[in-house]
Amino acid sequence: MTSGLGHDRDTLADWLRIRPQISWPCWNSARPGAVAPAYDGFRDFFTTTRGSRDAEGTRQVLTILDLARADAAQDRRLSFDLLENWQRTVLHQPSAPFRTVPAFAKDGRERYGLPPNTPACFERCLSESTQTDLPLPSRAARPYHDVLFFHPFEDGNARAAMLALTFVLAREGAPLDQVHPRQATRWADDADCAADLAVLLGILVTAAERRLSSGRQS
Repeated sequence: MTSGLGHDRDTLADWLRIRPQISWPCWNSARPGAVAPAYDGFRDFFTTTRGSRDAEGTRQVLTILDLARADAAQDRRLSFDLLENWQRTVLHQPSAPFRTVPAFAKDGRERYGLPPNTPACFERCLSESTQTDLPLPSRAARPYHDVLFFHPFEDGNARAAMLALTFVLAREGAPLDQVHPRQATRWADDADCAADLAVLLGILVTAAERRLSSGRQS
C-alpha cells in the first residue's frame, strides 16, 4: 500500500505504468437483473454524500444518473464525448473540454501530467470497458480508476468516475442496491487497491441479484 504521492510524481504516469499489470479477479457471474432492484444504491450514494451541502448540485447529478442509464440502455459506447455530455449538465456549463494543463487533487498531493497523447490514450482506455475476456466488475472498476487518474475535467472528476462505473454496470443489466461500501481513498500506484474494487463490485452485484431473485420468488 502507498500513503500518497508527492508533487514530483506524475499520478497519471503511475497509473498507466501499473494498469497493464493489475491482476483482475475472476468472478462467478450473477444472472443479469431483468428488473431493477427496488432500492437504488447509486441514487442513495449521491443523495447522502452531497444532498445536505449542495441540493442543486445533487439534483443535477441525479438527472445525469438517469441520462447515463438511458445511454446504457441504448448500448452506447463509453467515450470522452459521452462523459463530456454528462459533465456539461453536472457543471451547468456549455462545454466541458479535456483539461489543457496539468491538474492537482487531494489537496495538491496528486499531480496529473499531460503528455501530448493524453486525450487519445484516455479514449483507448475507455474503449476497453467492453473487453469480453475481462469480468464485468473489473470492466467497471477499471474505467472508474481511469477517470480518477486521467483527471480529464477541470472539476467534477469524482462524480464522472462514479457515473462511468454506473454506466458500465447498467449497460449489462447489473444495477447495485448498495454502493457506500465502495468508498475509499485510491492511489494510482496501488494495483491491489484497484483489483480490490473489482472484488467488492463483484460481491455487491452478486448480492443485489440474490436479493432481487428472492424478491421475485416471494
